[in-house]
Amino acid sequence: MDASKLKELKLFIEQCKSDPSILHDPSLAFFRHYLESLGAKIPTAGAGGSGKPEAYTVEESDEEIKDAEPDFVGGGEDEEEEEDEIIESDIELEGEVVEPDNDPPQKMGDPSVEVTDENREAAQEAKAKAMEAISEGKFEEGIEHLTQAITLNPTSAIMYATRASVFIKMKKPNAAIRDASAALEINPDSAKGYKTRGIAKALLGEWKEAAKDLHLASRLDFDEEINAVLKKVEPNAHKIDEHQRKYERLRKEREERKIERERRHRKAKAEAAYQEAKKHERTRPAGAGGAFTGGMPGGFPGGMPGGFPGGMPGGFPGAMPGGFPGGGMPGNVDFSKILNDPELIAAFKDPEVMAALQDVMKNPANLAKHQANPRVAPIIAKMMSKFAGPK
Repeated sequence: MDASKLKELKLFIEQCKSDPSILHDPSLAFFRHYLESLGAKIPTAGAGGSGKPEAYTVEESDEEIKDAEPDFVGGGEDEEEEEDEIIESDIELEGEVVEPDNDPPQKMGDPSVEVTDENREAAQEAKAKAMEAISEGKFEEGIEHLTQAITLNPTSAIMYATRASVFIKMKKPNAAIRDASAALEINPDSAKGYKTRGIAKALLGEWKEAAKDLHLASRLDFDEEINAVLKKVEPNAHKIDEHQRKYERLRKEREERKIERERRHRKAKAEAAYQEAKKHERTRPAGAGGAFTGGMPGGFPGGMPGGFPGGMPGGFPGAMPGGFPGGGMPGNVDFSKILNDPELIAAFKDPEVMAALQDVMKNPANLAKHQANPRVAPIIAKMMSKFAGPK
């Protein structure tokens, strides 16, 4: 873009920022409609026409300001929007491509017919007439003679492959593919069958399939025509391969980003629940709910590590047989087993685990919904085993 034009555009954008009302000018309606089509929200013009909102002041109390703060670190960030679907670009390919022929399928031979020696001889005579007609450019006549030869000897792969080559000359690739495939059903090692089918697929722009058939034909019986066609087909096949690999990689990366967003979202929710539980714990009266008012060794005042409100109310009904006697914490619990367990101490630092434990502490019936979580279930089971008391 011309530098002077770019400078003018920047000045115009600055004017729009300082006074959005200019976007309501009728002469800029096209630009306003364009912005709105992109999802932009155009401010409505003010009463004075300036478009600037009136300044105002709101007094907030300390409590209101505190409530307005994010509940957890990073919680103020907007959720990432879903990415748009990946749209594949076109591939620049070279080579002659024809419109598919949609004629009714050509007459095929009956493989159940018993072929006599006389039929074979008559089929060869019909083929000879076909080759003579083809040499004179009479392709339709050649097709008629070859169809007669196929009817007489439907077990001959070369008859089908020869008729397929004539269909290619007539720019009828679908008919050629039918004959070439019939030849390969009779003789899976027919080089001419793979060759004619490969050339026909190239005419349809099926470059990868064409390259595959032509390579097979070349391995069975190499000739210069196959090599010449491959030189035109292979570059397109490589471009398609690279294109497909590129977009497979892009889709895989997009899926990985989606999984990462979902993981961050789950972690953020767990962190929020954890912080909310800590907030309630701070406002909870000391000693409420059966907590140990004297505090726990290692700096866990008022309850369990991580701020379990009110200690362990009522045990885990439905998990530990009979719950804890008396509806609370057993008197013979050795808390050193918890405080000296590295796995539990590490788990108490995990927001997701702590949020789940807080959920269970508030309502022991919620234990069931966390049993499928591989990060939470083993920790709960381990804690339950330490609080179980003597058997």
